Amino acid sequence: MTGTAFEEIPFIDVAPLYGEDSEAMLALAASCRSILRDIGFAYIVNHAIPEALVERVRDESKNFFALSPEDKNALAMNKWHRGYMTPNSSTIVTSTVAKNTKPNQSESFMVMHELAPDDPDRLAGRPLAGPNQWPAQQPTLRDTVREYVTAIEDLSRRLTQLIALCLDLPRDFFAPYFERPTTFLRLLHYPPTPAEDGLFGSAPHTDYGFITLLAQDDLGGLEVRNKAGDWIAAPPVPGSFVMNVADILAHWSGGLFASTPHRVINASGRDRYSQPFFFDPSMDAMITPVAGDRTDAPTIRYGDYLMERLDKNYRYRGAPAAE
Repeated sequence: MTGTAFEEIPFIDVAPLYGEDSEAMLALAASCRSILRDIGFAYIVNHAIPEALVERVRDESKNFFALSPEDKNALAMNKWHRGYMTPNSSTIVTSTVAKNTKPNQSESFMVMHELAPDDPDRLAGRPLAGPNQWPAQQPTLRDTVREYVTAIEDLSRRLTQLIALCLDLPRDFFAPYFERPTTFLRLLHYPPTPAEDGLFGSAPHTDYGFITLLAQDDLGGLEVRNKAGDWIAAPPVPGSFVMNVADILAHWSGGLFASTPHRVINASGRDRYSQPFFFDPSMDAMITPVAGDRTDAPTIRYGDYLMERLDKNYRYRGAPAAE
């Protein structure tokens, strides 16, 4: 395993995150540091999320995408980035990996962090501070998603502790930045992708935020680019999540950790379903590099950084249609 030409995605056994053994945590951090630095992707195993819950979310996802176009379009993305996105509605023009001109071949349903009607951010009309949308035809979706988000947010918070130790920081260093985290659960449906140059289920890109935790079905299609430029398959592993470092964490680490390019090509001839969960800091978080060789890089306000990317990449926000 090298930083330039890894050939497979490594595993991180996170069982120590659920215990009180500080020495085990430090040993885990020591073993993970090179993975985050050189690869930026890993399979997370021995977490506490039941596979049955993951499967229930996948079943709900399949049922949602089986609704009629009229029922899905009734939940079209609102200005708070919550709801249904039709196929061909996002093109990742902000990618630094490739010049993407064709829209992603997927449809999706986006759920963000829940906010009460009297939440101060919601009352103030702040960006992304609004209601989720739910299909009346599928009453079980909301409760299933809420249960899943609670569980995977708990895992994500534990992973922030591990990441802090990997950076030689106090275990709770990131906690203040995630008191009101920005979270996205994106249910995705990828129809089979025609063999066409520049056409992808998800075009080459890096993720915007802190970390992503992906549950994928049994079809495969996710590929990760190593530093030699080779695309390495990340096939499904039962009971695991695929975790990747995203751009804000790479910036926070001063470039020490790798936000690694990835893409999805659904060449299976069947419908592919996945459910990435994006765990990001609060919108007001000020991100200053704390390690690496880029500690003089500018401080970034996460909310400003995020909104710039959403505005450029999603047609419902006024982004131009792909050519």
